[in-house]
Order: sequence, then C-alpha cells, then structure tokens
Amino acid sequence: ETEILPVCRELGIGYMAYAPLGRGFLTATIKSVDALIAKDRRREHPRFLPENINKNNKLLNTLEAIASAHQATPAQVALAWLLAQGPDIVPIPGTKRRQYLEQNCAAAEWQLKTAEIAQLSAAFPPGVTAGTRYPEKQLKALGI
Repeated sequence: ETEILPVCRELGIGYMAYAPLGRGFLTATIKSVDALIAKDRRREHPRFLPENINKNNKLLNTLEAIASAHQATPAQVALAWLLAQGPDIVPIPGTKRRQYLEQNCAAAEWQLKTAEIAQLSAAFPPGVTAGTRYPEKQLKALGI
C-alpha cells in the first residue's frame, strides 16, 4: 500500500482496501489460533501462528482503548481510521453475520479525533506485525 496508494492518488484512482480488518485480527477477538475452527484458513496464515499471534495481540492495546472511549468495537475503530485516510479509500470488510455488517457500516457514522488517528498510525506502522501477510506458498503464487 505504501507504494501503490500514492500512484493511485496521482492518477485519480480509488483504492479498495481488501481485508481491512486483517482477516479478523483487528476485531481483537482472536487471542489464539485455538479460537479458530480446524478448517479455518487463517490457521495457516503466519500472523495467526502461535509464534506470532501473541506478539501481534499486544499491538491491539491502543485500538481497544480508543474503542472503549467511543463505546465502539475495535473493528469499528479500525474501519474509522481507514476511512479517515481519505475519500479515495474504500474498505470491503467481509462478514458472515448481519450484526457485524451493521457494526461495520456504523463505523462510517462517526469520526476519530485527529489525536486518535495519530495514535493508531503510530501503533500500527507498516511492517509492525509479526509474520507475513500470506503463507509462503501463496506469496509465491502471487509473485510477492
């Protein structure tokens, strides 16, 4: 995103944010890989592996504190932060339940304070998570 987004903006192209909740990580509900059912593909994603998930969960403190202050979910705060990055960014969070869809949509109804945006940006700089975005086999298939 750090390389693609500036080019998109220069060309006037909108950016569609895929998996804006980090495959559920930013919901702050997945505290261990054991929370995932046996067939869940995230069990193979490096960021959810036991050696990485504890490190990554420590990153959620700022997100959870801001969510608590707004009486919102961590997912809503993450989406509000993303929406605050510019009108040219469109998140497409996936969900299987209507209640989560409604919560996700509600993130567009309020705004984070400038200081909160800065706090979140500082807490989640690019590359801060432990583990790669995709399993090695998938990285190779994508040419990454």
